[in-house]
Amino acid sequence: MKITKIIIIGIVLLFGVVSCESLDVEPEGFYSDENFYDTLEDAEASLLYAYDALTLVSYAPVSFYLTELASDNCVVKPDEGADAQMFVNWQVTAQNELLSQYYRSAYIAINRANAVLENVEGRGYDPVEESRLLGEALFLRAYNHFNLVRAFGLAPLQDSLIDKLDETTAIPPANMQEVYNFLIDDLERAIGLLSVNPVAGKADKVAAQALLAKVYLYAASAKESGVPQYDALTASVDDLYAAAASNANAVITGQGAYGFEEDLQQIYNVDAPNGREHIFILSMDRSGTNEGDYSKLSKYFMPWLGGATVYLQNTDESLIPTHDGWGVFQTTEKLFSAYDAADHRRNNLLVTEVYDQAGNSIGSTQDGLVPYPFTRKYVDPNFEGDKTSTRPYLIRFTDILLVYAEAATNTAGLAYYNQVRRRAGVEELASLSGLTTAQFRNLVVEERQRELAFEGDRLWDLRRKNWVQQEVVTAAGISAEAAAFFPLPQREIDLNPNIN
Repeated sequence: MKITKIIIIGIVLLFGVVSCESLDVEPEGFYSDENFYDTLEDAEASLLYAYDALTLVSYAPVSFYLTELASDNCVVKPDEGADAQMFVNWQVTAQNELLSQYYRSAYIAINRANAVLENVEGRGYDPVEESRLLGEALFLRAYNHFNLVRAFGLAPLQDSLIDKLDETTAIPPANMQEVYNFLIDDLERAIGLLSVNPVAGKADKVAAQALLAKVYLYAASAKESGVPQYDALTASVDDLYAAAASNANAVITGQGAYGFEEDLQQIYNVDAPNGREHIFILSMDRSGTNEGDYSKLSKYFMPWLGGATVYLQNTDESLIPTHDGWGVFQTTEKLFSAYDAADHRRNNLLVTEVYDQAGNSIGSTQDGLVPYPFTRKYVDPNFEGDKTSTRPYLIRFTDILLVYAEAATNTAGLAYYNQVRRRAGVEELASLSGLTTAQFRNLVVEERQRELAFEGDRLWDLRRKNWVQQEVVTAAGISAEAAAFFPLPQREIDLNPNIN
């Protein structure tokens, strides 16, 4: 169900970004923070507004320009704009408009979460509902800040609502320890406030535990791998890995609402957003009236195939229809070759041949009519023109299995690693004997590329492992700092004298 109820909560929720350039928005209606939060329904509308920021056209689709194009998973179509080409070629500048959109959108989402945090507590709501609202808002604030630190490094931390011009010049954090203290505190508080409550498009206790596991894993491997600025973390690498494993284990063994889906194609069934794998998934629906309410994500990954409806073959040999696309994110040969020939993720989730309604082949990668193997993770057979219900998969259960395997490097971790490979139909690892801890962790990260391809995780894995220069050909000559962080947008530097 798409979160569509967007309320203008006076000037309070119009102040969406750190820079002051967006503060002159004409309000469409007026509710002050004194009168808007009179009812639980008001507070819920405010929280939905915070979730809605994640689906902004300047945020959800743009995230893949960063995470897939700057990795070894995808290249961009030749005639795509110069800003997109910069990511593939690792020549991203502070003037890149896509980067600026991502940055501003993250802070819009953060400010909307802060509006909930500053206005819900103490309003006299039912205590259980108040805890839920606050917990979800804390999760959202942490989630968006985590996006910023992985993308930009020491971007400003916004811990309060921006509702005055003189609050738009936040001071960047002193170091990574300050950033991770902030993230961990928000998520630990969220975990204490939330319960297990699976709802597509929303976060619950399990989502907060899963995100905390990912935060600790990023910190552990970045410090271990010598990523710039991560030497400021005071905890030992072993303790950070242990915390990642502990939180991942809480997700895996501490609840029964989420779990491992044996059917690969079912994970990506667009009409099953409440599937057991989906710990946190965006909420978009083809019935929406504006892009962001509905999704065009499928268009980015699918190639142009002549403009007609084509059909894809399921594992049971049935056919489903799909539109063709714009061919923006094009699968690399390196990624395709990373799969074993028998890997179900290659054979069942990457499309190399398309059919007509009768099941006759009309083109393939062999004859060039399908220009590259494209993912079927974002296919909606009930599309309505360009409108689909395809949603980004932000946190999946299998992701957390692999987080545990990498962090713990024990027999349970090996079992989870093998569980993922067994579903894929490829050879399992008999034991950890003969492998160092570092070697097994590297195997898990390689598995993450195959498992989570096109889901917006690959660049972050390359960065925390300090592998960008060695795995992405176009990044071979860049500095360690440039590999670890994109530049802060020049627009924000110009508007905030505290950023230099």
